[in-house]
Amino acid sequence: MTLPTLIKTALALLAAALALAAQAAVSPGPGPAPDFTLRALDGRNLRLHEQRGQVVLVNFWATWCGPCKQEMPHLNRLYEKYRSSGFMLLGVNVDEDARNATSTAAKLGVTFPVLLDAEKRVSRLYDLTTMPSTVIIDRDGRVRHLHRGYREGYEQTYDQQVRELLKS
Repeated sequence: MTLPTLIKTALALLAAALALAAQAAVSPGPGPAPDFTLRALDGRNLRLHEQRGQVVLVNFWATWCGPCKQEMPHLNRLYEKYRSSGFMLLGVNVDEDARNATSTAAKLGVTFPVLLDAEKRVSRLYDLTTMPSTVIIDRDGRVRHLHRGYREGYEQTYDQQVRELLKS
């Protein structure tokens, strides 16, 4: 093999390994959930790692996503139900204009923290292909459940999964 061929092969293998690592980063398993820090609508920065010790549901959503808006009231009830039991819900909005997220969250009466990912940095980190996407993380910071999309009734699954993780 020539040196250019070896370099191309090595780069292709590296790209494949990175793609697999990105997919594995958001799969349920023993490793920690990818950490991130984002600004919330209230102006403060929230870091995922700082939520260790709590069960965390991270919901990626957008204002243009109908199922996202349909799911929000259910998520809000879940947050209110378990927040005093060691549960945190973070809504990661991917709109480019924060005003859209602010307006929609206010209209829907959202009480959980809404974080802004206008540059889609965290969305790429979590390899999102579907809106909404929901990641449930245990007290040790490990991804335990991953849900892509939303259909009516998913909130019952979230409730059961959160409840089980809060007990452990």
